[in-house]
Amino acid sequence: MPHVEILQLLVSPVHRFAGRPGEGLPELPPGERVTRAEVRAGLGIVGDRYFNQPAHRNASITLMAAERLPEPYPADLLRTRRNVLLRGVDIDACIGATVFLDCGFGPVDLEVRRAARPCGWMDTTLGPGAQRVLRGGGGVRCRPLTDGVLSVGPAVFGIREPADTPSAAPGYDDSGAVLPRS
Repeated sequence: MPHVEILQLLVSPVHRFAGRPGEGLPELPPGERVTRAEVRAGLGIVGDRYFNQPAHRNASITLMAAERLPEPYPADLLRTRRNVLLRGVDIDACIGATVFLDCGFGPVDLEVRRAARPCGWMDTTLGPGAQRVLRGGGGVRCRPLTDGVLSVGPAVFGIREPADTPSAAPGYDDSGAVLPRS
């Protein structure tokens, strides 16, 4: 299994980018970068703005590879608004796969659903041209399949084989409706 490093974690209780990018960078509280985050299957990261939000249940956690942020752009989750900044894996190449991260507390399984496309705010928060540079490398949006804990520091990363994948978020279907338990 490849070893990766979780460089930063972001748990933001509110959406910070409102208005237009040309109006300037809003306040980005440093307290939203944490060293440990609790993940709940089918719901997201406890305390995050997308936790248990029906419109985001299938994409409630965002991961980004630090290697995709070319110089001089800062590797800072406050500016990219992703949840997990990784070093050591091309997470953008994992769309459609089920991956896991194990920080020593047991694996957290994530279904990598789709690209987290960079928006116009990237040119304001990171620097001119960032939105264009990050196309195809702006991170991925994931659905958590298991409960667990992520923490800053070394982690083991892997891709699950289809037979090894936990059932997708027991209790909810893709629309967010509650399913009967079997």
